[in-house]
Amino acid sequence: MRTYDAKSDSIDNLNSKMGENKSIYPFDPAYLKAAPKGEIQDFQPRPPHQRDSHQQACMETAGRVIGETKVRKAYRKPPRVIYIKERYFTMLKKDLILRNPLRMMGYENDEILNAGEFGAVLARAGVGKTAFLVQLSLNALLRGKNVLHISLEDPVNKVSLWYQEVFNLIAEQYRVDQINQLWESLLPHRFIMTFRVEGFSVPKLKERLSDLTEQNIFSPQMMIVDGFPIDNSAYQSLTEFKNLIKNHQMPAWFTVRTHRHEDPGPDGIPMQLSQLSDLFEIAIQLLPVGKEIHVKAAKGAESFSEQLDLRLDPSTMLIKNKL
Repeated sequence: MRTYDAKSDSIDNLNSKMGENKSIYPFDPAYLKAAPKGEIQDFQPRPPHQRDSHQQACMETAGRVIGETKVRKAYRKPPRVIYIKERYFTMLKKDLILRNPLRMMGYENDEILNAGEFGAVLARAGVGKTAFLVQLSLNALLRGKNVLHISLEDPVNKVSLWYQEVFNLIAEQYRVDQINQLWESLLPHRFIMTFRVEGFSVPKLKERLSDLTEQNIFSPQMMIVDGFPIDNSAYQSLTEFKNLIKNHQMPAWFTVRTHRHEDPGPDGIPMQLSQLSDLFEIAIQLLPVGKEIHVKAAKGAESFSEQLDLRLDPSTMLIKNKL
């Protein structure tokens, strides 16, 4: 190692020699002695993994006087930053979750379906299947879950409009402030994927899902499937579908269209699910009764069936508590 005589070396010489010899630092005694009075030298400490004992000793002299009147202040850890805006949105989301009538379905958390399970929402055309599923999806989004919405009937812009309208109605109902910022915070957790019914297959969905996850574009934690043709001939496709969501460790909700003239099976389950009931853990039926739409459990756990007594507001299709 080379040495230097502080009496003969100027500060400029030391600066240039420091570039040649990495063992000399701005708080080296020789450097401090040669520094002009009153001049403060910049000191940028190395990252922790690059420090050696010599540099650590130099850092401890950070409070020494350099010159007659100026003092080099010791390094201070920056104060902790509290993100008030993020905390506000977190509290707002929790408030909306607690007020959500879906809690009346007999569950204290969002795990209405477990990973790998199927749920079905059954109703005649125009009764509110899509609106109900969008509310299930929004409830998951408020909890920070990633939701993949698959539509076999509507284009992306129409599905997105469904979400926007339902969300605006919920925000208006509960008088939510800063609705635009809250909406923007939910969008990164939602992904809309569309297919034509005749061009849809489980292998094709598996391929597109792999593209999303392998490239870290989107990793769904819940799936909504709107428009999948469900009848007794769909058993094989639904079996493949169930294996897919089990592999991705997420639940899936389906819409199922029923018809006015059809009677339910002997177990009370609509005909569309009579031969497929072993694949579905939960089935919810929307039934128009007078001017109301009742939400009933066609299949599910006992606590689920006993406690579920909700209504859909026909004017907004929002879920509301029983009056």
